[in-house]
Amino acid sequence: MPVTITMPALSPTMESGNLAKWLVKEGDEVSAGDVIAEIETDKATMEVEAVDEGVIGKILVEAGSADVAVNAPIAILLEEGEDASAIDEAPAAAPAPAAAPAEEASKAEAAPAAPAADVSAGPVATSADGNRIFSSPLARRLAKINDLDLAKIEGTGPRGRIVKRDIDAALEAGTAGASASAPAADKAASADAAPAPAKSAPSGPSDDAIKALYEEGTYEEVPHSGMRKVVASRLTEAKQTVPHFYLEMDVELDALLALRGQINGEAPLDADGKPMFKLSVNDFIIKAMAMALQKVPMANATWTEGSRLLHKHSDVGVAVAVEDGLFTPVIRKAEQKALSAISNEMKDMAGRARNKKLLPEEYQGGTTAVSNLGMFGVKNFSAVINPPHGTIIAIGAGEKRPVIKDGAVAVANVMSVTLSCDHRVVDGALGAQLLAAFKAYIEKPMSMLV
Repeated sequence: MPVTITMPALSPTMESGNLAKWLVKEGDEVSAGDVIAEIETDKATMEVEAVDEGVIGKILVEAGSADVAVNAPIAILLEEGEDASAIDEAPAAAPAPAAAPAEEASKAEAAPAAPAADVSAGPVATSADGNRIFSSPLARRLAKINDLDLAKIEGTGPRGRIVKRDIDAALEAGTAGASASAPAADKAASADAAPAPAKSAPSGPSDDAIKALYEEGTYEEVPHSGMRKVVASRLTEAKQTVPHFYLEMDVELDALLALRGQINGEAPLDADGKPMFKLSVNDFIIKAMAMALQKVPMANATWTEGSRLLHKHSDVGVAVAVEDGLFTPVIRKAEQKALSAISNEMKDMAGRARNKKLLPEEYQGGTTAVSNLGMFGVKNFSAVINPPHGTIIAIGAGEKRPVIKDGAVAVANVMSVTLSCDHRVVDGALGAQLLAAFKAYIEKPMSMLV
């Protein structure tokens, strides 16, 4: 019987996506695991794999189609010996799962994200007798995170394919070797959750009422992109639900700039004679924030309705501006990484962020964030906390300023930094300790190397 290929759920809260591109055409032969299409979500472009082998009999949704519902049929796969006449026999697609309740979405955001290396979809699973276990990439990723044995799970997708709802059922039932170290619902949600939707904002003027204030023809109306909607939703949620307070401090950069120049000047060369790394001031800032959180561990926290999550590692998000929005890729366990590793990892993720090639687990979660506008000449600003983070540090421009040293006026390179804190988990004195620790690492940068 023909197999219906459906729009996959690329994250637990995804309801629809854009079918950006088909990589196959009708009549092409495919094998299980072959990449057949690219799907765009709010912030990423991801690949869709064939779940079985056969021939693409009919493409039901054209490339470029927007807002295709999860589990909607997008193509028909003919099995060996079948021809186009069998297309009418293809089974109907399963209905799209109901949207997660707001409480569960909140848990998804609140849970600490697993390191990127631990949440990949993983290789194609096989049973003890060597036969392939058919499963979606998301199901494999969730199974890996939750220590589930796919061989013990019965699939309910097309031709017995294991899909997300089967993983959820196994977690709820406590079968298939699920770890008991955390509640099943929380673990499934934390796997690769999309940002939680914002709470309802007070209704403002209607679109038509706002447009009526301006003369027709004096403006261009640009529909909101998916990313712009997510940014607006997240910032509204943050300002409505997170009680911010702000701490500002000036930090001297002379020692850091001298050390940076020395390290870059002595960087080893690759086979092409190019330096293997080039540290930026931002790399030092990421490392300093990571180590400051280790020095003041009570500030390395996330608020949930039932508890505080005190994180063992410093997972530092870094705001990266992209067209019509931003990403915050996360450097995992930044306190353990060398500056050169942070530099190279950040360059890689920033490049892929601008091309919308980051995986969800690379920009979700984290414990704090860095937002740097110094390169634009901004002296100081206050950044909005990105839930579930407890803090974010805003970096202004480094500039020469007069300072008092040993009772005399001197000139130093100084930058202003502003720490935004979630008052539910970081009180004033605690935030001040964190900012003082950050300042100490920046002004004595050799301490970050030992």
